[in-house]
Amino acid sequence: MDNYSYLAQSAFPLVWILVPAVGAFVRTRHAQSPQQALETWQRWWAIGAFGCGSLWMTVAFLAFPDVMATAIGFDRTPFMFEIAFANLGLAVMGFRAASASARERITIGIGGGMFLWGALAGHLYQWFAHGDHAPGNTGGVLVNDLLIPAVMIILAVRSRRLAATPRANAETVGAVGAE
Repeated sequence: MDNYSYLAQSAFPLVWILVPAVGAFVRTRHAQSPQQALETWQRWWAIGAFGCGSLWMTVAFLAFPDVMATAIGFDRTPFMFEIAFANLGLAVMGFRAASASARERITIGIGGGMFLWGALAGHLYQWFAHGDHAPGNTGGVLVNDLLIPAVMIILAVRSRRLAATPRANAETVGAVGAE
């Protein structure tokens, strides 16, 4: 594999972080309140990073198992079918998080983190113990596995704290009364 191909395959998973981040940034440039901006960020992250990213992994593992096996540096195994459906579960949770409460988003982030952080540990183990430098084992996938649930949790915790402040509650009441 040439360097360009390796770099492209290794970096591709970052699209599931970059697109939601750019979308949320553009969408919140003129947000009228921190709460509105934070909600927009959470929805973009839930749908784009968590939902669409996990749905892509589901489709990739089901439709192209040989390609995915090569990408992660393993032989094709029945376990890949299980990985596809674990990712489908993450996708469903991500899409649900788009309209969930902050508390539920924290739970979704933690639940997703258990799978993705475990996958991250597995990727690192394969990398250092067995020299697996396949593009689907190192690079962008490591960043995704770490950040997708972590950012979900951080945004949701921030949302809960912001909602708990007296100023945020007064702004919410004022905005509702102004409608």
